[in-house]
Amino acid sequence: MFRDLFVTCHAGIVTHSHVIEPPEGPPRPRLAWGLAVVVALVGAIALAAVAMLWPDRSDVPQGADPYGGVRILDATVSDVTAFDCGSTGMGPDNIPMVEGDCAHVQARTEDGTTAEFTLDPTRYVGEAVQVDDRIRVIEIQPEDQEATYEFYDHQRGPQLAILAVVFALLVALIGRWRGLFALLGIGITLLVLLRFVLPALLADQPPIAVAVAGSTVIMLAVLYLAHGVSIRTTAALFGTLFGIAFTAFVGAATTDWAHLTGIGSEDDHLLLATAPQMSLAGVVAASMVIAGLGVLNDVTVTQASAVWEMRGLKPTAGRGELFGSAMRIGRDHIASSVYTLVFAYAGTAMTTLLLISAYQRPLLEVATTEQIAQEVVRTLVGAIGLVLAVPITTAIAVWLAPPRTRTPAVT
Repeated sequence: MFRDLFVTCHAGIVTHSHVIEPPEGPPRPRLAWGLAVVVALVGAIALAAVAMLWPDRSDVPQGADPYGGVRILDATVSDVTAFDCGSTGMGPDNIPMVEGDCAHVQARTEDGTTAEFTLDPTRYVGEAVQVDDRIRVIEIQPEDQEATYEFYDHQRGPQLAILAVVFALLVALIGRWRGLFALLGIGITLLVLLRFVLPALLADQPPIAVAVAGSTVIMLAVLYLAHGVSIRTTAALFGTLFGIAFTAFVGAATTDWAHLTGIGSEDDHLLLATAPQMSLAGVVAASMVIAGLGVLNDVTVTQASAVWEMRGLKPTAGRGELFGSAMRIGRDHIASSVYTLVFAYAGTAMTTLLLISAYQRPLLEVATTEQIAQEVVRTLVGAIGLVLAVPITTAIAVWLAPPRTRTPAVT
């Protein structure tokens, strides 16, 4: 049953408060209504900011399709013949290249035609294309000329769909209603990113404002959907909002201080050519806010839940004792979360790190390059915001937790 008016006054926002645990304690209608007003005000400000920053379609630059005027077809490989194409492993200007055989490939397209093309050693290394592989080819057919074909990529749609379905089923089966609402939160996150954050950044709206507004809307939806509407969740929300604001401020200052221009790879050059008015340095700062949302959400929810659980286990504990106990959990969580950030970067940048290791360049020299420094600063700023969010969230949760019981509860 509902034990807190806070749940009732938020019923119009989310109606799955049966997932709340641990118990909320005795009803506190005055606090509940006060927090409801604050959350509603935060939501209104965030939505108003999104509305103000929402870009007109005409302001969003559209790059020319590099495959415009050609067709991309599904095909099945019918024959692969390797041959020596004289690759020595050294290209123009002594740039290292893959050494090995090339391959002549025949494939049957979805139109029933035979596509023939050649793969260079880079594409064919490790026999990456074999008979019966399902691939995609580019069909180039100038007017009054015979069509030619080039290799585009492998077909991966079915594999990705199967992984997504397995993931969703496991989340729903094990997490039940909470898992289903978490999946809905993922959908809302993708919607906000794809329909607002990315177009607004391309349209040269203020990057930090876009990131903060979008992140706030995402967290408002995700937290209450996944964890239920309660004072406990609101404590986690306030800690998360602190982390977002802190990361935004420090990220903007650090980007300028460390002279990060946002141009560290060929993709960055291509993006700047497509949207020359956009500030890539601002995008780097905005990415610091968004990159840490997942871990930040995890930490703040854990700390709020820890405070509520400890209050239930020891209702006579004072606020100081409650804060100290929760912080002991928080310190362990800080350590594991910091590792998570570092490992996440190491995993996504594995190819770059392997190349650095192969070249045997000094680590300090490499770390100060634009491409690596962006990731280092992004990780460190996110980690600092994460660490500070732990005591802040714990303090907020202790303040909002059910009041102390003077005498032990009768069992």
